[in-house]
Amino acid sequence: MGYAAKDTRYNDISYKRCGKSGVKLPPVSLGLWHNFGAADDIENCRRMLLSSFDMGITHFDLANNYGPPYGSAEETFGKIFESDLKPYRDELIISSKAGWDMWPGPYGDWGSRKYVTASLDQSLKRLGLEYVDIFYHHRPDPETPMEETMAALDQMVRSGKTLYVGISQYSAEQTKKASAILRELGTPCLIHQPNYNIFDRWIEDGLLEALDLEGIGCIVFSPLAQGLLTNKYIDSIPSNSRAGKTGTYLDAAKITEELRDQIKKLDTIAKERNQTLAQMAIAWVLRKKTVTSALIGASSINQIEDCLKSLNNLSFSDEELKKIDEISFK
Repeated sequence: MGYAAKDTRYNDISYKRCGKSGVKLPPVSLGLWHNFGAADDIENCRRMLLSSFDMGITHFDLANNYGPPYGSAEETFGKIFESDLKPYRDELIISSKAGWDMWPGPYGDWGSRKYVTASLDQSLKRLGLEYVDIFYHHRPDPETPMEETMAALDQMVRSGKTLYVGISQYSAEQTKKASAILRELGTPCLIHQPNYNIFDRWIEDGLLEALDLEGIGCIVFSPLAQGLLTNKYIDSIPSNSRAGKTGTYLDAAKITEELRDQIKKLDTIAKERNQTLAQMAIAWVLRKKTVTSALIGASSINQIEDCLKSLNNLSFSDEELKKIDEISFK
């Protein structure tokens, strides 16, 4: 019997407007950076995607080189979309990106019109879609003129290959420049995707103010600091965790006794709030009015359910915020 989405999927989530646009996003979105590659169990991928949608998560975030290998996360999503989610296409926000290395040679990286245009065409084939809802430039290119990259994004909207465009990891000044170029072209920048969490607060140094000024939404990735802001590493490094595996972005050597002590203290605050550390970490990024959505990764349905419970308590007292600052700024 085929998949049928739950009738109650919109009952428990309040959606937030993305900047000054007409788009609303769920407060928690699902990213496919990890655990959706060719080596991962596609049935577990399917369960996570469909359960997420049943729980009100309408936004799924990808990029050209998610996997491994590169492109395989989009292929996985494309298969599940075709078999189960296609009837719900108009209820979904599907995004992809280009800006990191994807194929050999001078045209497979960064921000040239040739690279980002070819990348979106390839992503659409892997996803089995006529268009994505959001297409990002994944990182600023120090050599390609920003006017060229933004003009390519504008053309993608005009060609119908994406409905909206966004940027990722641009500084405050770069964001203002990119936004001005896109506005002049007639394609406003919808959204910015930076990393942000209790341990990494770079966006508080001007970027959030720039997004407010420009009317751009914000979806933050790594709100759990690659799993550090969970109880996973409090006592040891599990072999099946990101830090326990080779070839991931979380180096086990960075999990020092001092860091583990910080995590334990943050976990104590979370327990006092009747939350897990992961739930508190997500609530902490969502407390910022400029932050539209927190982008999570997951390897199981239980993790997604746990993250969604963060929405039960999004308020922080001044004392709680002060304690979190004292711990995290050590």
